[in-house]
Amino acid sequence: MSNPESPPDFKDGGTTHFGYERVPVTEKARKVAQVFDSVASKYDVMNDVMSFGVHRLWKSFTIGVSGVRAGQRVLDLASGTGDLAVEFSRKVGATGEVVASDINASMLTTGRSRLVDKGIVGNVRYVQANAERLPFPDNYFDCITIAFGLRNVTDKDAALRSMYRVLRPGGKLLVLEFSKPVVPGLKPVYDVYSFKLLPAMGKMIAGDADSYRYLAESIRMHPDQQTLQAMMARAGLERCEYFNLAGGIVALHRGYKL
Repeated sequence: MSNPESPPDFKDGGTTHFGYERVPVTEKARKVAQVFDSVASKYDVMNDVMSFGVHRLWKSFTIGVSGVRAGQRVLDLASGTGDLAVEFSRKVGATGEVVASDINASMLTTGRSRLVDKGIVGNVRYVQANAERLPFPDNYFDCITIAFGLRNVTDKDAALRSMYRVLRPGGKLLVLEFSKPVVPGLKPVYDVYSFKLLPAMGKMIAGDADSYRYLAESIRMHPDQQTLQAMMARAGLERCEYFNLAGGIVALHRGYKL
């Protein structure tokens, strides 16, 4: 097993982690894209099954913490099938703007179709973009969210700096991500679920055990709560804090550009 604390090596020929595997830095984005190309059509079903529907409560909590109001601009990174974008569209109204962005074309297309089917048009636009190099002006968004996507980013520090750049002064960044269990006795149960049951469900429902094995491994390689809090502060964000959800299996991090 790789060391979750070992950072990517971004020198020429350097490597980073793809789950527990070490891969060339230049290859990680392509391999992550293959995972999401494979699961896009079953993504919502698998989210409900593997979280027993609780992911909806985590996302609802994120929406509440965002404090987004009518007329504001929101960037939803790793937007996927658009769960957060749907709610933000309703909150910002006709005078606001939501940008649903994802590096993966398959996920972005799936999300756009889902929002159109819900009748959500007009105040949402869709941008395929790499979070490490966001194609937006400085000081543009009132709120940025990234839900269950940061762990798939190759250079997380670069992505956090990029998010900080496009936040307006007074704006906030919310990172909803799998994290490290903090309730005594929860970790071994969670490990059995992650490495035994999750790939089996992936094979049965999505026809893809490997992608969900990668999911479990990528969660274990992601920085813990305190480390991510420090990374956000290093990117320039202030008043950084986090809220443990489901005993720390998931955490919502919040930071401000002041």
